[in-house]
Amino acid sequence: MANTTTEPHPAPVLESAMDYAEHEKTYKGFVTGVKWTIYIASASMVILYFLIIH
Repeated sequence: MANTTTEPHPAPVLESAMDYAEHEKTYKGFVTGVKWTIYIASASMVILYFLIIH
């Protein structure tokens, strides 16, 4: 067995230093980027389908 003792976890901090407005802005930008990436990938697949198959 270990001879060292562990200290208890510190008490949780109820206040947050997180900037929620900036967080929402970043999340909205991420979702928009993913959305446009899906649109572009889908359009590319349709274009490639018609170029290769037809």
